[in-house]
Amino acid sequence: MEINLISDTVTKPSPEMLEVMFAAKVGDDVFKQDPTVNEFERSVADLFGMEAALFFPTGTMANQTAIKLNTNPGNQIICDKWSHIHLYESGGASSNSGVNFNLLDGKRGMITAEQVAAGINDPEFYHTPLSKMVGIENTTNKGGGACYEIEELQKIKQVCVDYQLKYHLDGARLWNAMVAKKQQPKEFGKLFDTISVCFSKGLGCPIGSVLLADGETMHRALRIRKIFGGNLRQSGYLAAAGIYALQNNIKRLEDDHRRAKELGVQLAKCSWVSVVEPVETNIVVFSAQAHILDQEVIAKLKQKGISVSLLAKGKIRIVTHLDYCQVMHEYVLEVLDKMSF
Repeated sequence: MEINLISDTVTKPSPEMLEVMFAAKVGDDVFKQDPTVNEFERSVADLFGMEAALFFPTGTMANQTAIKLNTNPGNQIICDKWSHIHLYESGGASSNSGVNFNLLDGKRGMITAEQVAAGINDPEFYHTPLSKMVGIENTTNKGGGACYEIEELQKIKQVCVDYQLKYHLDGARLWNAMVAKKQQPKEFGKLFDTISVCFSKGLGCPIGSVLLADGETMHRALRIRKIFGGNLRQSGYLAAAGIYALQNNIKRLEDDHRRAKELGVQLAKCSWVSVVEPVETNIVVFSAQAHILDQEVIAKLKQKGISVSLLAKGKIRIVTHLDYCQVMHEYVLEVLDKMSF
């Protein structure tokens, strides 16, 4: 049995998803003539109560487009030091938009309104970059799937209003956050200027993210997507997967969260584990005892047919997902229970 828990990006389309993909009505989306893409974008925009949406091949491209929409060269983005837009997008913010970061020391990848307010540069002091955008990641990847309370996001929004800052949400795993916290998409739509949501992680699509904003902003996004090479032609086949995911794969995220928490409980019982970080969604981060190398743990699990990943030195990551079924889960729990060093 091969069990891949490296990421929730490893899932493959289910037979039911493939069926709707093959049956999709398509056209040329560059001319906005693909009916399935148009339906998909309208559905996501309506779900969040926002004016418009645009389909992207990747979440990174959607985030980079949002940064370019919300900033000018020389501006500064305020975000947590572990933010994906800073760590894992190949320096795109500086390369594509000519901006830099004020990196805040948050808690598990989450920042507070007080930290944001303290991190804003004086706009009259021209020696420092002009603070222009606040970036939020929810759930936090490097923070182990932690998710924000709406109340804190509302407080940060007020800071953005007071200081005329743009407010972007990298919602790569926002679906997980909403299920875990019993939040609604429109709560986020009311707060943020731009939101990116991913369909190729928890929702099990083979590709795709969507960027949301007001109509005028999304019209400008068309040009930026073109500049980045993100235009697709008969992309309705891919959008059909997104529509299927919206209708079928959100509620089932509860299963991923339950299994992740059970893995966390089992790991906490293991004598060779020193720390298990709080498990809120589908990501489990743990540390082995100091005398045990990370690669030893990874290799021993691999011998049992279980693949996990190294998040950082001393931090091993397990991610549950759509293709991780109960039979696999029970096997992994048993392996962890019997492992020793």
